[in-house]
Amino acid sequence: GRRRGGGGGILAFAQANPFAFQVGVSTVKTGAADLLTQTTIEGKSLSEVDFKRNLVFIVFGATYLGGFQWWIQVTQFRKWFPGMDRFANASFAEKLKDIPGMISAGKQVLFDVFVHLPFMYFPCFYATKECVQGTSWNPADWVIGGCTKYYNNFQKDFTAMFQLWAPADVILFSLPMWLRMPARHAVSFGWTGYLSFLRGSAQKTEEKK
Repeated sequence: GRRRGGGGGILAFAQANPFAFQVGVSTVKTGAADLLTQTTIEGKSLSEVDFKRNLVFIVFGATYLGGFQWWIQVTQFRKWFPGMDRFANASFAEKLKDIPGMISAGKQVLFDVFVHLPFMYFPCFYATKECVQGTSWNPADWVIGGCTKYYNNFQKDFTAMFQLWAPADVILFSLPMWLRMPARHAVSFGWTGYLSFLRGSAQKTEEKK
């Protein structure tokens, strides 16, 4: 009974406090994915781990993925796509009969992969990297340096992003609202590992175009 109660408590908290829960999940997940990439894939010992690089992912996970992404995909989507909550919280059988709801979910997918991820997510990720890993304290330098790397890596980044997030979004934007962001963060664990391996360290961003 105890274990079930603990799990039930976490579930109840997630449903009652969806924003706070997903910020916590996002922060821990993003930092953990980079740490796992560094130690497992790159074979570093804990003493060799680049914690400055890890901080990039922790900061980005908390602020952008936990905060801004919620604002876009929950707060703003509710205004832009009326009926989003009703469709998301309906049963699977009800969803299959809801043509307007499916069209709305399709529009959300298109916005995510053609507007949000390529033109908001990636520029902010690279600017965050410049802020944490760079030597300048000037925010303008963070933006300029970040946008330069963003531009140089755009084609490869966009291709990889589209291959994962286009099909994933079809499922994610059909889940109950309280589960939407935590599930997105779960998928993002693998994506963050890829991004960490390819773009995490300062020199790799320059080398791998």
